[in-house]
Order: sequence, then structure tokens, then C-alpha cells
Amino acid sequence: MTHTVLVTGVSRHIGARVASVLAADPDVSRVIGVDTVPPPSLTRDGGVSLGRTEFVRVDLRSPDIAQVIAAADIDTVVHMSLVSAPSRGTGRALMKEHNVIGAMQLLGACQRSATVRRVVVRSTTAVYGSSPRNPAVFTEDMEPHDGPVHGYAKDAAEVEGYVRGFARRRPDVAVSLLRFANFMGPGVDSPLTRYFTQPVLPTVFGFDPRLQFVHEDDAVEVFRRMAKEDHPGTFNVAGAGVLLLSQCARRAGRASLPLFAPVFRTLGDVVRRVGLVDYSPEQVRLMSHGRAVDSGRLESELGWKPKFTTGAAFEDFLRSRGLHPFGGARR
Repeated sequence: MTHTVLVTGVSRHIGARVASVLAADPDVSRVIGVDTVPPPSLTRDGGVSLGRTEFVRVDLRSPDIAQVIAAADIDTVVHMSLVSAPSRGTGRALMKEHNVIGAMQLLGACQRSATVRRVVVRSTTAVYGSSPRNPAVFTEDMEPHDGPVHGYAKDAAEVEGYVRGFARRRPDVAVSLLRFANFMGPGVDSPLTRYFTQPVLPTVFGFDPRLQFVHEDDAVEVFRRMAKEDHPGTFNVAGAGVLLLSQCARRAGRASLPLFAPVFRTLGDVVRRVGLVDYSPEQVRLMSHGRAVDSGRLESELGWKPKFTTGAAFEDFLRSRGLHPFGGARR
């Protein structure tokens, strides 16, 4: 069976990779990639080749996305346009509009479509929050003690609510909601990867949080499978195992600078304003209490496991940046 797939967020690295992989798949007849700006591969900046993906410049907050879906007879929608931090020159309000209003418009267009039969939505494990009262490991059915109240995580939680509403209204559509741990890998540029490339890593005094990562290759493979097969439901996606923040610092050959939480938050406000690293309130909580999830449901559903553990994903990222432990080269 051939598919006509719409991929949102193709101007960013993971979105471009997903569009490229689907465009190279013989079972996919057509891939439409949408975003508010052209992908780097279409500019002089280079980037991931989109292959035969057809790029359409459209703002998800506008009703134009419904016209794109209708004109191309889209049957599969892969929504990846979830922004984790405001870009320079934009504020939190615009980020929220893009994330929440954009998702509402897209889901509304899918609901009205007579051709859409599968919707895959990128979410984040940040919806579980980070709290000392949270369980050691989250499964998809668990509720956090202290849910997200700010920023990216709150946006994702709101989007998930709209996705569940859409799934109830359109039971004929297979809806897959994917909660990814932090992406990690050679091509990933995120607040967390920028954090680990700093010469000194500020930490919260008295805390050594557990962190989980998913390698970008495994993330792309999950999206590819979900776009081609019906796997309705909510799934955690993370590499096996966890790393303590102190272990990450040692592997990266970075010195840690423990700060009391109020000082860490103040530093975060300063570096965020000058556009260096995003120390949002949710990032502060992650750096204090950490977070871990169980991906057993996904592995059982797909009959597949991520190739990279959390540790291996971080090692691959470090190699790509030329980072190594103190006193020696990385093996």
C-alpha cells in the first residue's frame, strides 16, 4: 500500500531526517514537508537532503494547512513541529502559539479531512515533569504528582489533550502519541546538547539527577515505522538505562560548578536573555530531580528495540563534538 504523507517541522534536523527517510521509501508515493521557513537543504546553509519531499511554506496557525491536506489527498500526518525553546528574536508567547494553536489548527484540518487515516504526533517525556515525589520510572498510564506548569512541557501537555480529543472524535483514524526522551546525537542542537558543550557545567547543589536520551537514528526509525503502520496509543520512547548528570560531566570531560538552586535560576535568567543556553524553569527542575521512563510498551508494540542505549547515544554525541574525559582520548 502506498502512502501520501505530510510531515511538519521539516526545517529542523529530526523533521528533515524523517521526511528524507519516508521520501526514500518505495511504499510512500509522496511526501509533503511543511514549515514556516525553508529547510536548510533548500538554502545556502546546507543540511539534510529532503530527497523527493515537496516543501510547502505554511504557518500551522493559519487555516492554509487544511488546503494543503485536501489538495494532496494526505492519508498520513506526522506532526513534529513542537518547539522546545524560543528562538532568538521570538518570545515565549509566539512559541506557545506555534506549539498549541498550530497543533489545534492541524488537528482541526485532519478532523475535517476525508482522506486522513493515520496521525503521528511528537510529544515529550517532559509532560511527566520532574519532582521528588514522582515515581522512579514512569509508564504511559502514570500521572505526575506535579505536572508541568511552564514552557515547552506545558505546551506538550496541552497538545496531548487536543490529540486525545481528536482521537475520540475520529475513532476511524489511528492516532499515535510519542513521548520522546531528550534527543541526542551528532546532528541534534537543543538546550541540553548546548549545555553539555559548555566549558563548565552549572549544576544544582545537592542533586545528581538521572537523565535519559534517545538517539536521533532511533527516533527517526520510530517515526518511520509509525508513519507506515497503525499503532494507536501513547508510547514512551527512550534508550535503555539512565545516566547521572555527574556521569555525563565526567564522560564529556567537563568540570561541574554546583550552585544553590536560586543562584542556578538567576544564572539561567541571565544566559537565556543573552541567548547562550536555555535554563528554563523546567530545565532547572530536570537538573534537580531528573526523570526516567519505561519504553516497554513501544518495544512490545513494534517488536523492536532502540539500537542505542542512553549511554551509547550520549557517547555518540560526545564523539561528534570531539569531547572526551579528562586525561585521555575517547575510545
